[in-house]
Amino acid sequence: MSRSTSFSLKQEPSSKVDLNSLGRWVAAFCIFRFDLEQGQLVEECHPPGQRHDERLKRGGEQKSVVILSHSPYTSVFRPLLQIMGPLFFDIGKKALDHIAACVSMWPAPVPGQLMELPIGSATLRVNLPPAHSLPLDGGLSFEESVSSLAPLLPTNQSVPQGLFHDSDLFGTFRGLLLQLWVLWEMLLIGEPILIIAPTPPQCCEAVAGLVSLVAPLLFSVDFRPYFTIHDPEFAQLNALREGDTFPPMVLGVSAPSPNSSRLLQPPRVSSGRLQVSLKKFSPSSLLNAVKLRREGPLCRMTEHKEAIWSIWTSYPAIMKPDTSILNRLIDAGKSLRVEESMSVVNNEILRRHFLELTANFLAPFGRYFRAFAPSEGSSPFVDPPPLPQFNADEFLDTLSTRGRGKFLLKRMRSNWPDLYKRFLKGHNFEPWFQRKRAVAEQEQRRLWRQARMKADIRQYIYKMSELEIIDSFNAIEKHLLAEMQARSLCVAQESRLSRCINHFLKGTSEDYESTCEKLKGDLQVVFNVLPMDMQQLLLMNPQRAALFPQHSHTSPPR
Repeated sequence: MSRSTSFSLKQEPSSKVDLNSLGRWVAAFCIFRFDLEQGQLVEECHPPGQRHDERLKRGGEQKSVVILSHSPYTSVFRPLLQIMGPLFFDIGKKALDHIAACVSMWPAPVPGQLMELPIGSATLRVNLPPAHSLPLDGGLSFEESVSSLAPLLPTNQSVPQGLFHDSDLFGTFRGLLLQLWVLWEMLLIGEPILIIAPTPPQCCEAVAGLVSLVAPLLFSVDFRPYFTIHDPEFAQLNALREGDTFPPMVLGVSAPSPNSSRLLQPPRVSSGRLQVSLKKFSPSSLLNAVKLRREGPLCRMTEHKEAIWSIWTSYPAIMKPDTSILNRLIDAGKSLRVEESMSVVNNEILRRHFLELTANFLAPFGRYFRAFAPSEGSSPFVDPPPLPQFNADEFLDTLSTRGRGKFLLKRMRSNWPDLYKRFLKGHNFEPWFQRKRAVAEQEQRRLWRQARMKADIRQYIYKMSELEIIDSFNAIEKHLLAEMQARSLCVAQESRLSRCINHFLKGTSEDYESTCEKLKGDLQVVFNVLPMDMQQLLLMNPQRAALFPQHSHTSPPR
């Protein structure tokens, strides 16, 4: 890989890198050296320093330029590495300093948005994955993760709806297209899958492509794009005995060693032009697999042949391949140039279909995420009603009665309810459902907040009993204190959390100020109609009394 001649560093960057700004994108830039005995060794790291082992032989070594990050921004890191890698081998460690200085000047990541990121004389124009697809352990706050609602039926297909939207789905799985539907199904319910590919890049691309199949679903199953025997968890997984349950994982390996027989238990996809096996691969069948692999990746790259590694099926598929989609794919023949351009078109066809397939599968859950504004004539000053409670048995009974819908009707076999049962028990359902519920609850709070801003409390107050008036007073006070707290965050902090609140409420400090003034006026109206003894009782609370400065001189009754 050679660096573009049009790329150059504009100037010597400042030697001091803003580590907080850099940490919004990456954890570190590293140079790894591969050692046959110890695996990947860190030779250089920026920040926080370097580790160098002079005891190892220096001849014929392999080095890799690596970006470590908590966030799966492959659309950013892939082109960044295409610049950073050749630059490092040209000018050495100084390249890490240059790139780190450039990245530390980038604005904070905005999930789901198109961003322009300057790097030297170049500019990266990238789409970041949406917040609803990002894991919470990647530095993303829960408030940010629910700040945008993933539509059940996305309207703009060009906007990324999940992770690894830029993966080459068609190029990677060209020999496995008929298997994509059963793979989608297995990913949906969290079945373990092992990817075997000739090279680490092909392996990583295959894992990324699989994860992207289930967008816009939040994929919560552990996935490792490149898993080796040097991984700390290798021994634990390899110690599983015949018949043990393999944990829900998507693992990518480039060449299984003879000592990794237990890793071959889950259903496998052998990728790299291309072999496939969705059969149960038990340790007893390892010998045949090793014999097959002796032909090597070169044979698979040239002959495009497929192989079945065992004789019995371990997973009963419910989905049926959509031949109408396969018929729309464009065959480029033997022209490499045409193939590259046609892959873009074919990727769009496949991604659009599986996006629609996932959205239609998730559509029956939509009624549990439906936010409602206050009905006409009802008071918006009380708390909104809770969203419908979810009960798995009730959901399945209702779904069986209503059916699976027109889109899924011809794509699922008669035992289709089993897929929903497995999904409810799998590792993807609960995290996705809870995050979607949080989004719906926030949306409902937004609708009721909007209604409170437009409502005149006087239209409701004179129809209430004294008990209802007191309840309204307490509700308005609670809303007011929440708005005051949000205003303080907005004014005093420029943190990610406050920006997220602003984005969700579409508010600024002036917006919060006007909302607080409106609620203070509503609270005063309710306070004025209360009996004098009740007013004095309420003012005994110092925090509450501060909301009524004109009444602060009033002495409480003895």
